[in-house]
Amino acid sequence: MPVVNPDILPFFKALEQNNNREWFESQKPRFKSLEDDVKAFGLQILNAIGPSEHIDKVKLFRIYRDVRFSNDKTPYKTHFGMAFHREKPLYRGGYYIHIKPGASFLGAGFWDPNKEDLYRIRKELEIDAAELRTLLNAKSFATHWDGLTGEELKTAPKNFNKEHPDIDLIRKKQYIFTKKLSDQEVLDPAFYDRVCNAFLALRPLLDYFSAVLTTNLNGEPLY
Repeated sequence: MPVVNPDILPFFKALEQNNNREWFESQKPRFKSLEDDVKAFGLQILNAIGPSEHIDKVKLFRIYRDVRFSNDKTPYKTHFGMAFHREKPLYRGGYYIHIKPGASFLGAGFWDPNKEDLYRIRKELEIDAAELRTLLNAKSFATHWDGLTGEELKTAPKNFNKEHPDIDLIRKKQYIFTKKLSDQEVLDPAFYDRVCNAFLALRPLLDYFSAVLTTNLNGEPLY
């Protein structure tokens, strides 16, 4: 069974204390080995969920930080971030694994929906949010995820009623699902199964949003 290399957490703990080019270059072979291991782990996840999902690519984000517009000039990220992109345009959203000492988590959903997609989701929820609430209350979802989160407006979007009974869903700017993980859970041999099961448990929610975003308000397909 695929496992996370246990050296990942010590490596990032050391990088936090030595976030400079000299130290990193001295540890470059160690980092490249860990990077290869994480990529292989991601491909194993893809192979496991592929038969029942629609993932077109897995992306391991670069460790190098963009410091051009940041007050924090440390050159390296102190985590691995890996995204699983669904096949657009019919399958929307995606999954994410974040491995960082003391702050690892699984993620999924819609981090930065464009204004057209966000408006379409809000209009659907304005008409009827019952299906989404049913999915959010499903036992299979609650077993694997902490809940729905993401940035939101303080009141209501323009031209939406702030007294709408589903305004808590309508005012969101992001639709993100997360699951916090301890260091022990990340290194546990069962982590691979945990990730696969969590992603598959969330698929009905991503399929719900996909159905919304690939139809108009009359339910007619756009593609």
